[in-house]
Amino acid sequence: MSGKNINMFLMDGTPGGRIKSTIANWTGLAYRIPRTEIERCKNISYLKQSGVYFLFGTSDDTGKPVAYIGQAGNRKNGEGILERLSEHKKNPEKDYWIEAVVFTTSNNSFGPTEISFLENKFCNLAIKAGRYEVKNANDPSPGHITEEKESELEEFAEYAKIIMGTFGHKIFEPLDSTQKISVESDNNDVEEIPLLFLKRHIKSANFTVEATGRQTSEGFVVLKGSKISPDEKTKVLGPGIIKARKNANIDSKNILREDVLFQSPSSAAGFVTGNSSNGLKDWKTKDGISLKDL
Repeated sequence: MSGKNINMFLMDGTPGGRIKSTIANWTGLAYRIPRTEIERCKNISYLKQSGVYFLFGTSDDTGKPVAYIGQAGNRKNGEGILERLSEHKKNPEKDYWIEAVVFTTSNNSFGPTEISFLENKFCNLAIKAGRYEVKNANDPSPGHITEEKESELEEFAEYAKIIMGTFGHKIFEPLDSTQKISVESDNNDVEEIPLLFLKRHIKSANFTVEATGRQTSEGFVVLKGSKISPDEKTKVLGPGIIKARKNANIDSKNILREDVLFQSPSSAAGFVTGNSSNGLKDWKTKDGISLKDL
């Protein structure tokens, strides 16, 4: 993908306040609005149009990021997206969100078909990425559009994904698709660190751990499909690992059903084995080379 010129306007003069964002040669408009600043947006005409919005927060139960994705059409009272956000703010069932991200256009070109397609597109991308708990109860309908319109909206979605990342939400990026870490090889070439494996027999549980992981620019990812030890040495595991093991999607056969990100290889190894572990030594390539040696 070629470089992009993104304009970020700090509407309140601070990075924690309202932000308006545009990309050169794109008719789309994006806003990041803290929940506490919804009322201050009443005079923004673009927020009275049709569009698609995201509500972001954190789950009290799991500590994982959560998101709700919705659409808002033009209303008879002349209000659109902003009115919908105000309704969500008053709804006690959606008290988890702390900020909204809104996508609309500079020429008010979105109709019911366009916002339905984009809501469906964004919802499916977020679910597939698996980073956020998506709060939508039902799968939005994509509607019926022409091939030409679909191509146009796919392009809009690609630009929206870029801006969403600059707003700090990686809701569309699968953990294993983030930038991989590279190392310098013996012949001075830069090569990507390959998949890493951890295999260990847990005597106390009579269970063999078999896990796969990858080092990325964000940390270390334990990949879904890994076999996780049912045994847990709580006296030597940190509280963060214990919480991760409790909240992770692990089935009755102790198989991990989602990718899980950790800050270090050792935290990832502790999560897998249920015991203290030196991740730099325990994670190895298929040829038996440790991460430390890499």
